Parts: sequence; structure tokens; C-alpha cells
Amino acid sequence: MHDDIMIYGANGYTAGLIIERAVAAGATPVLAGRTEATLRPLAERTGLALRVFPVDDAYAVASNLHDIGVVINCAGPFVRTATCLAAGCVRTGAHYLDITGEIDVFEDLARMDHAAAAAGVMLMPGVGFDVVPSDCLAAHLKRRLPDATRLTLAFQALGSPSHGTATTMIENLHRGSRIRADGRIIAAPAGFAQRNIDFGRGPVPAMCIAWGDVATAYHSTGIPDIAVYMAAPLPLRWISQAASALPGVTGSAMVRKVLQRIVDAGPAGPDAAARRRGRSLLWGEVRNGA
Repeated sequence: MHDDIMIYGANGYTAGLIIERAVAAGATPVLAGRTEATLRPLAERTGLALRVFPVDDAYAVASNLHDIGVVINCAGPFVRTATCLAAGCVRTGAHYLDITGEIDVFEDLARMDHAAAAAGVMLMPGVGFDVVPSDCLAAHLKRRLPDATRLTLAFQALGSPSHGTATTMIENLHRGSRIRADGRIIAAPAGFAQRNIDFGRGPVPAMCIAWGDVATAYHSTGIPDIAVYMAAPLPLRWISQAASALPGVTGSAMVRKVLQRIVDAGPAGPDAAARRRGRSLLWGEVRNGA
């Protein structure tokens, strides 16, 4: 097993934070991505090695991973990058991590489990906020109620999303929500279920959303019924319900392009001061058949 770390999608906001921490810890990660024009200045500024290759070329992926020990994929939307990079990791013996929160990616990589295990490779998607803290909470609740059959998780994010997260949200705006019922992931209208949840400061309105724990918490706990809620003010709940009622509109290329331009005009993500101020609250509940 090689020791080098590769950060793919290195020009992204979260990737920049990872690079900063890695270098501070004495690591020298290899920077990688799809577009040299955006990556070259970063490589020159940091003095780190650079590799440019597309993820949809299996030969290029394998050629660039042959001497890499761990790949950290920061290139979203991950539904376009994760499976290709993970497959390349299985072929070359590199471990794979990413910062996705996309349900489909978690399920796709779960189906690669046997091949990865046979190759001695770890596939660990979702090593960011989605789903590390919530998965720990789910595991804790399962230990407290071993015969739980229903898991409900919720979070209240007190901060703004990064550019990449906002882009993924736009991509999935028309898809509505998803839950797990009897062990199967099923689609549901956006905002179809709403409830008040107390995160410790009094009840706040929350709506059911398609969140990564719908996939991962099942693998972590075996609980067959799972739903995730997000604290949401009234305007956001209205927008979500409108998106579900008019999927042809919210899913159209024109609408997505307009929304993407708005996101592109904003900052890449919260600055250092905002990150210091920001915090997120999590809530969880398990029930059994009693």
C-alpha cells in the first residue's frame, strides 16, 4: 500500500480547507481534478504535485492512482465522479473517501462492498458533516434501543452552504424527498412530512428531506424505517413544496441554469469568521414496535 494522498477536485471550497489542514499536519497531498486551468495556480501556490485527468476514462484513472494510497474525492456532484473514482481505487488498491451526501452515491458504493473487501480497499463516502455526526448519533440510538424499527434524524444548520453543496441541491431540486420504509428507499414529495422539532431551544418547524442518512443509517444500524428532517423556515418549505408540485419546471435546464448563476455569483463558501461562528444541531429519535 502506498502512502501518498490524492485530493481530487482540489480547487473546490471544502478541498481547500482539507489541503490547508493536511499541509499544516505535515502531509504533501497530490492535487488532482479535471481542469488544469483552475488547478495549476493552486499547485504553484502550494508547491504540491498536480495531476489532471477525467474520471470517466478508466485507463486515465488507473494510471493516475497506481502509486496513491488514499483518494479523497471532493468533486461534486458526486453522482458524476464517485463510482468511477471508487472503481479505480478498487482496481489499484487505493482507499477511497469523499464528502458526498448523495443517497445514490452511498447506495452505488455499497454495491461495490464485496469487490472492495476482496481487494483490501476501504470505500468510505460521506466523511463530511453528512454523514459523520448523524451516523454516530444513529449508532448511539441503536445501542440505546437495540430492537428499534424506526429511526428519525434531524438537523438545524446555522450557517450557509458551500458553492458545491448549493450546486448539488440545484441538481436535485426537482427530485423531492426520500425515506426508507421496510428497508427500501422510496421517493416522496418534497416537504411531504413536516413536524416541529426541539433542538434544545424550543420547537422549530422542520421538513422531511432526501439526506444521506436514509442510505447510510440502514447499513450502520439495520433499522428498516428511516427519515431525516431539516429545520426549515416557511419560505424554504414553500419552495420545496412548489418544486415537488412542478417538477417539470424546477427540473428544467433553464431554471437550473438561472439558479446556478445565482450560486456562481456568490462566495465559494463561508469565510473563516463565519466558520468560527457557525454551528449545527442534531436531533434523533428511535422507536420500536411496542
